[in-house]
Amino acid sequence: MTGTRGLGARWRRRRPLRARLALAASAAVALVAVGVCAAAFTVIDYQMTRQLKLTLTQTAAQMSRDRHDWGPTPSDTVCQYPASSCVQIVPSDPAKDAHKPYVLPVSEATRQVADGRGEAFYERQKVAGRPVLMLTTRLGDKDEALQVAQRSDTVDRGVEQAAWALAAVGGAGVLLAAALGYWVSRTGLAPVARLTATAERIAATRDARHRIELPAGPPAREDEITRLATSFNTMLGELEQSVTAQRRLVADASHELRTPLTALRTNAELLARADRLTDAQRDRASAALGRQLREVTTLVNDLIELARDEEPQPLVEQVRPAALLEHAVGAAREHWPELTFTTAIDPAAADATVPGVPPRLARLLSNLLDNAAKFSPPGGPVETALCGVPGALELTVRDHGPGIEAGDLPHVFDRFYRAKAARALPGSGLGLAMARQIARAHGADLTAERAPGGGALFRLRIPLGYVRNPPVPTHGPTTR
Repeated sequence: MTGTRGLGARWRRRRPLRARLALAASAAVALVAVGVCAAAFTVIDYQMTRQLKLTLTQTAAQMSRDRHDWGPTPSDTVCQYPASSCVQIVPSDPAKDAHKPYVLPVSEATRQVADGRGEAFYERQKVAGRPVLMLTTRLGDKDEALQVAQRSDTVDRGVEQAAWALAAVGGAGVLLAAALGYWVSRTGLAPVARLTATAERIAATRDARHRIELPAGPPAREDEITRLATSFNTMLGELEQSVTAQRRLVADASHELRTPLTALRTNAELLARADRLTDAQRDRASAALGRQLREVTTLVNDLIELARDEEPQPLVEQVRPAALLEHAVGAAREHWPELTFTTAIDPAAADATVPGVPPRLARLLSNLLDNAAKFSPPGGPVETALCGVPGALELTVRDHGPGIEAGDLPHVFDRFYRAKAARALPGSGLGLAMARQIARAHGADLTAERAPGGGALFRLRIPLGYVRNPPVPTHGPTTR
């Protein structure tokens, strides 16, 4: 049995879907046609046989009523053979039989019907070489049986002719179903064939710009195959965007790494000739080399963080955003002593907790504070606040710097994006990108806007429920 199933599976794999669908449709129609023809044959045979039995019953009843007119005695037989019918009376006692043989067959069952011990019955026999259907019933209240036989060859011939006609109709229906099934499968699977050709072309050329041609018409009238092709086109669009973003990320990362690596190589070559340098020059070169190594290390770590799809679930725990904010602001005060950092925490949100990864959320707040500090004027304030909103906690970070230009606002979270005002400042352009990715991984929403009165305002809304498998943006977030 296993070998048979294996052969069937291999056959299905080797046959085109179009052929399998046409064969399945033809087989289904064939089964229906055979079933309908068999049912029709059964009905025709039943009805014609029933009509013949009804004729026999009526003849027997008529003979019983008119017996005194036609006057047969037991063992008498009235036959019109081979023309049509035959009637005879059989006594229950064989001693009363006539010396001449009976034309219709007489059995023990016939005697039992005659003396009332048996029920009337029908049976098929042959008389004078002709097929007949014979009814045996009791004649009145006397111990006599009345046998009425009528030729059944006309009925049999009619049933046979009906069988041949139904077989012909069924065969023609199967052939027509096979043709229509092949046509339907060829027409209905045309989008699948185009989808397959497109997928094979993409696999061969590695070019995700190809699309499946869709039939014209309103979306509401699309069938399942068209929706499948539409979904495949959407997937190809997402794949194309992903490939484009990946290439852009590699190009941007290469560009960002080129400058620090060149400086590293220059300082390394300079230190290689340390015997020609003064102590002050050697110290400056060593300090520059260390600073550039830290920048490259930070950039590489940021890229690794951005490549993560989601937060590691084993590290998720209940976190107090108020405590994280206070810690992040304290660290920012030490790093940016020339600025004033203020914190306003709503008492209702002070003890609220959300599920998350503490180091990642701390990194998010640190990136927002560093970004605000870079754009704040010396001695300027950086304002932070935490309050509760329906179903979430809202954290804001505001600076009083030049703010975000309207043209830069849609790109402020893009990787490696640097506004004109930020190109002279330190950083790789990945801080805000990472901040948004961490926010999305926690099911939170991070937005940027121009603050009233000047400066930039970043708003982080953290839901009280955790999104287990959050979507990661195709192009990823970044820093100004």
